[in-house]
Amino acid sequence: MPHVIVDPESSSLAERFALIRSPRANRARFPEGCVTLTDDEATAIAGANPERHLRPALVYGPSASSEGQRVYYLVRWLE
Repeated sequence: MPHVIVDPESSSLAERFALIRSPRANRARFPEGCVTLTDDEATAIAGANPERHLRPALVYGPSASSEGQRVYYLVRWLE
């Protein structure tokens, strides 16, 4: 997983709890359409659903990618 540089002065980029819809757990970044932000860690963990490939995570973003998409970077999986 690449090292994510966190900008502590940013008002739009932040670490957030989320559910990520992805069949693979070895990716480092995810498009905004695959990420559902949650209010807290417990909500993210409770929303996990392996059959639907929903995994709880701590993410950083959203950030603009070079492809013009908004992406979230994986900080760590919560499971």
